[in-house]
Amino acid sequence: MKELRIESGRNTPEIILNPDGFIRIRGLSIPENAEEFYEPVSKWVDDYIEFPADVTVVDVNLEYFNSASAKVLIRIFQKVVYVSLKNKKYIFNWYYEEGDEDILERGEYFSSILSVPINFIKIENK
Repeated sequence: MKELRIESGRNTPEIILNPDGFIRIRGLSIPENAEEFYEPVSKWVDDYIEFPADVTVVDVNLEYFNSASAKVLIRIFQKVVYVSLKNKKYIFNWYYEEGDEDILERGEYFSSILSVPINFIKIENK
């Protein structure tokens, strides 16, 4: 299985999907068509969960994302949780800037919807 990298665009995040168990989504996620944009990510995760690494780390560092992105991301993260069915572990890290209550609250919402613990990591303003 190969690493998949998607470069960030004006309205889309940088995404790194590494078969060694590292998934990173960073930037802005307001694609015109979220389903279409995240389709290769969803497919990659489908393949990955067949033979996942011992620990899968998901780093989410989004400045902003729209509701269409949120829906697709929740579905993708639900798939990642399936690694536990293969006796593997997952760790979700949710980064938010100091004072950005919206992103923090959306991360807390993801945690409750997915019923998974998320590590909330505050990025100090410079």
